[in-house]
Amino acid sequence: MDALQNIWEPIRLTLTLASVTTVALLIVATPLAWWLARSRARWKEIVAAVVALPMVLPPTVLGFYLLILLGPDGPGGALAGLWGARTLAFTFAGLVIGSVAAGLPFVVQPIRNAFQAIGDRPLEAAATLRASPWRAFWTVALPLASPGLLSGAVLGFAHTIGEFGVVLMIGGNIPGRTRVLSTAIFDFVETMQWREANLLAGGMVGFAFVVILAMILSEKFFARQK
Repeated sequence: MDALQNIWEPIRLTLTLASVTTVALLIVATPLAWWLARSRARWKEIVAAVVALPMVLPPTVLGFYLLILLGPDGPGGALAGLWGARTLAFTFAGLVIGSVAAGLPFVVQPIRNAFQAIGDRPLEAAATLRASPWRAFWTVALPLASPGLLSGAVLGFAHTIGEFGVVLMIGGNIPGRTRVLSTAIFDFVETMQWREANLLAGGMVGFAFVVILAMILSEKFFARQK
């Protein structure tokens, strides 16, 4: 029973974290990707480079700076003080913030590409029908960019499931609070619980295969719809 709980608890927490993070990523990444795709600002590529930094930075570097920001002496500590806590580090909220920061480029890029692929003609047609820019965005741009939104959501969810360095740095490995799948496998290996480690690792291999296959099939499906 304890073995099953040790396995199920990080699975439940990881799925919850990935779900919350994916929703947050779509809320943040969609307007950002739209701006990057449509803006003519000269410095937009600087913003794009900043967004893409987590793709090339070692996770420990990103985790270190997030730990400072979320710790008791950073903005996260001041925010946590509003409800009587000392820090956002080593909490579920901190894990969400760290996962959003680490996963942002994986969601922004496919959505930006989808918005760029739309071109100007559909939006110009909407404007001739007296649709406001806001309405054109919701009724024209978003439906046409739905393959990119789907790809971004899947990549964001999958990346959160597999993230290790950042979550270990800012969340630690607290059972029931911050112990997710990747850190649980690390813990099982350290304590030589090979059966549990093999079950979780094998499950993640299967999950990764399903995600990749789903991405390939969805790309083929949307290509046939064009």
